[in-house]
Amino acid sequence: MTPAFSADTLSPLPLVSVVVIGRNEGERLMHCLDAIERCDRSRCRLEVIYVDSNSSDGSPQRAAARGVQVLQVQPLRPSAALGRNAGWQAAQGEFVLFLDGDTELQPDFVSQALATMEQSDVAICWGHRRESHPEQSWYVRVLDLDWISRSGDTEFCGGDALVRRVVLQQVQGFDEQLIAGEEPEMCRRIRAAGHRIVHLDLPMTQHDLAVTTWSAYWRRAFRTGHAYAEVSARYRHSQDPLWLRESQRNLVHGAVLLAAPLLLVLMWALLPALWALGLSALGGLMALLLLARTASRCAWKSPDRSTCWMYAVHSHLQQIPILFGQLAQKWDACRGRRRQLIEYKTPSGS
Repeated sequence: MTPAFSADTLSPLPLVSVVVIGRNEGERLMHCLDAIERCDRSRCRLEVIYVDSNSSDGSPQRAAARGVQVLQVQPLRPSAALGRNAGWQAAQGEFVLFLDGDTELQPDFVSQALATMEQSDVAICWGHRRESHPEQSWYVRVLDLDWISRSGDTEFCGGDALVRRVVLQQVQGFDEQLIAGEEPEMCRRIRAAGHRIVHLDLPMTQHDLAVTTWSAYWRRAFRTGHAYAEVSARYRHSQDPLWLRESQRNLVHGAVLLAAPLLLVLMWALLPALWALGLSALGGLMALLLLARTASRCAWKSPDRSTCWMYAVHSHLQQIPILFGQLAQKWDACRGRRRQLIEYKTPSGS
């Protein structure tokens, strides 16, 4: 039977508008809609809106056949921010639940998050996003730990979040000029308006990252660097310089990692062999100690030691593509150009 996503207008329960954004998600989108259908509706009504960014895989037609309201945006410069804005502006609900088309909502998250939303100063609730297929590749296995953060009040949320619509109206939603980092940037404005953002110790979504190649891993980190540079430049001289510390730290960290091989070559070329060997061994020991420290610091995220060590390697390795992303954004800004959407995924099979 075709799922019915239209809300019961006669019910006294609050209406939650689920805004799903996607581009060529294919079967991942179908799984996303299946999970929404299984959502616990004991505390709310749901309406579902799918915003498609010029897919070529038939996603809009497949979503419409499921009874979902479909909006199609075809901007010259697509962005997640534009799709989310189109969705919440068309929504009727008091609350808006943003989901990416490659996620699957946990059945009881909305009902539990609405209880927290009874606190009037809470603007956003979000929970744990975890990878549905960490066995796909070592990239997915370690990036799964990136989603884990401590519960309580936070500075910003991720792409999956339950938001008060009135607050979205107050801050005018997401900044459509950003091709990445749009959630933290909007959250900064929300906090400046006196609202809270709460991370709940609850599973929220399962995510299908589908990063299985080095090029996809690189592009994803490159996009992070682009966001660091663009957002930190915007707020550099404010009282809340979002991501300034992270961007500055990456510029140093990434540069050191790039310079290390050159330094090694120069040592072997200019120093006696014993000196070069000794300094190389010392450098290797320092690198090993640095990885050990990083692995120990993330041990609370996973009981598996090998995963923690792999995550430590990732934490430092990603600094190189992040650095290139920062430099690319700065170069584009100097030339007065704006980069198009940075995609790292391949379309899902239909």
